[in-house]
Amino acid sequence: MPSVALGGEPVPDDGALPEGSVAGVGRRPFGVYVHVPFCLTRCGYCDFNTYTANELRSADGEATASRETYADLAIAEIRLARQVLGSSDINVSTVFVGGGTPTLLSPEDLGRVLEAIDERFGLEPDAEVTTEANPETVDLDYLRRLRANGYTRVSFGMQSAREHVLQVLDRAHTPGRPEQCVAWARQAGFDHVNLDLIYGTPGETDADWHASLRAAIEADPDHVSAYSLIVEEGTRLAARVRRGELAEPDEDALADRYLAAEHALSAAGFHCYEVSNWARGTAARSRHNRLYWTGGDWWGVGPGAHSHVGGTRWWNVKHPAAYAARLAEGRSPGQAREVLDAEERRFERILLELRLSEGCPLELLDDAGRAAAARAVADGLLDPRAHARGRAVLTLRGRLLGDAVARELT
Repeated sequence: MPSVALGGEPVPDDGALPEGSVAGVGRRPFGVYVHVPFCLTRCGYCDFNTYTANELRSADGEATASRETYADLAIAEIRLARQVLGSSDINVSTVFVGGGTPTLLSPEDLGRVLEAIDERFGLEPDAEVTTEANPETVDLDYLRRLRANGYTRVSFGMQSAREHVLQVLDRAHTPGRPEQCVAWARQAGFDHVNLDLIYGTPGETDADWHASLRAAIEADPDHVSAYSLIVEEGTRLAARVRRGELAEPDEDALADRYLAAEHALSAAGFHCYEVSNWARGTAARSRHNRLYWTGGDWWGVGPGAHSHVGGTRWWNVKHPAAYAARLAEGRSPGQAREVLDAEERRFERILLELRLSEGCPLELLDDAGRAAAARAVADGLLDPRAHARGRAVLTLRGRLLGDAVARELT
């Protein structure tokens, strides 16, 4: 298994990419990710690059970064991206705004960022434009304005329908609010709405999880994502688990919850098109996430955002103040990068495409990998019919052991 250096190499001040990476830009699908690093409060399980207002103040109390000026910073990086990528004709097929809490910005500011992407690159006529949203930060008026500013898809962080589970996760919304947000989004004109769920929270019972699944399905989104809780080092949740206040998530319980999700969602007309994502029909699938999973190109805008263009991957400085300072100096906010060789790219394709319902082509595997695939078929982890057609496709049991299967194949 090839290893990828974590430190990376420096990014040039002008952000220039290797000639080989830029050569194919415009011939591959291209997306833009925009990271909004602001939150009202920090959720106990979250290790994302986010900051509350107090964390963005200097010792003398002055703000070092601001939600009010953030759209302008993002637009400055979009201008830089266009310069770096040259004169190639690039049409953006997907935009995804994540966080943090993107909906702490006004719909008009989010619209200005989208307009800048369109002006500098050009949005495809049917571009998918998504923003994440915390339920407590939006209402019907906000969502109407968001739709009017060009957004076509919205993803609400529901996590759970049980109040005691939300409290453990330090979520601010109350049960029922995400379901109301889905109704508002439909009323505002959004055809595509996602609900994010988390299973395995300490204190969550099987009954709690079934209630969350029922509530999500009855809200009538066309997409549901369900992720097992991961206790990340450095988070408040990890500290509570370490002190014995909360129990570590149980692996058997996590497997049972995943199977319950598959049963409930498939019975409600959702299809699992990626290990953690279910959609009602092809049009409801997240095209932006699929771009990640299939090795497309994307530019990540914002503090800590990651990008990938033609086998070069880089990541920005994490703190909003450092990010703003670099852009003000006319420098790339990129902190470091790595240029993947052919073997590393093959390895990543296997890891990512195996998660998809269509799996990965067996021709990607070396001799040892093909032998491992044959064993996985015999063990009931890969679909024998797909294997006969030249593809490695996880069975339901294989999805539960997907990471182990991927290691064997690579």
